[in-house]
Amino acid sequence: MKRQSVLISAASLTLCVAAAAAPAAAQGPVSARADAELKQSRYQIGQMERVLEGAVEHGATVMRDRLEAVVPPAQAQLLIQENAHARGFRLDGYGVFFDVIVPSLDGSLTWTLQTLDQNDLGIRNALTVLKARMDPTDIDLQQALKRIELQMGPATLASLTAPAQGLGSTGTRNVTGSAAGIAEQQAPPSLPPTDPILENPNEAWRTEVIQALIDAMLDYSSPLRIGVDEWLTIAARRNEERPRLAPADSGAQSVVIRARGADLAAFRGGQISREEVVKRVDRRVF
Repeated sequence: MKRQSVLISAASLTLCVAAAAAPAAAQGPVSARADAELKQSRYQIGQMERVLEGAVEHGATVMRDRLEAVVPPAQAQLLIQENAHARGFRLDGYGVFFDVIVPSLDGSLTWTLQTLDQNDLGIRNALTVLKARMDPTDIDLQQALKRIELQMGPATLASLTAPAQGLGSTGTRNVTGSAAGIAEQQAPPSLPPTDPILENPNEAWRTEVIQALIDAMLDYSSPLRIGVDEWLTIAARRNEERPRLAPADSGAQSVVIRARGADLAAFRGGQISREEVVKRVDRRVF
C-alpha cells in the first residue's frame, strides 16, 4: 500500500512539472520572435537615420550649386562644413520619431551675401552693370574688371558672357559718339534674374532641407511599417554649437514634419499622387 502511494505521488509530481514546463516551452518561440522583430525594427530605424543624413547632405549640395553661380566656388564650399546627425525612436501608441541635427550656415558668408544683395544688386548684376556702362577705350578699367572676373567662378563668368558680347564687338557700336553707341550706353542693361538665395540664405537653406527630408520620408520609410493610425515625425533643428566670435543667429528655428501612416500607405498603394501626399504632410516651424 505504501509503495502504491509513492508511485501515485511520483506520477503527480511528474504531471505538475510537465504542466509548468509547457507554458515556458510555449513562451520560448514567442519571446525569440519578439526579440527578432525588435532587432529588425532597430535596424530599419538605423537605416532611416542614414537616409535622413544623406538627404540633408543632398540639400547642402544643391545649396552649393546655387551659390557657385553668384560667389566664388571656394566660398560656396565653405558655407556648409558640418555633417547632419539623425537619431530615431519608436514610441508605442504614436509611431516613429526622428531628431535631425542640421548643420548651420557660415554666419559671416550669409551676412556678406545679404549685404551684397541690398537694392537688388547681386554680384552678377553688379558686374553686368559695370560692363554695360564701361568705356571700351579705358584699358585700365577693362583690366581691373578682368582681374575681378578671373577671381570668380566659371559659372558666374558664363552667366555674364551673353550680356557683355555687344561691348567687345566691332562696328559702329565701338565708335565714340556714334548713334548706336550712345543708344546702347543710355539703354538700361538687361539684368538676369537673381536667385532668392541672396535675399535670405537661411530661408533658402531651410527650404532645401525640408524638401529633402520630405522626399526621403516618402521614398524610404516603407520598411519602418508605420501603422495607419501612427505618425512618422521628423524634427529638424539647427546645430546650436558655433564659434564664440561668430555672429549671433537669432533666427534659428526648428521644423517639425509629420506624415500620417494612412497617407503614406495610400501613396505607396497608388491611391493618391505624390503631389497630394506632399500637401497632406504637416509642417510646423517653431
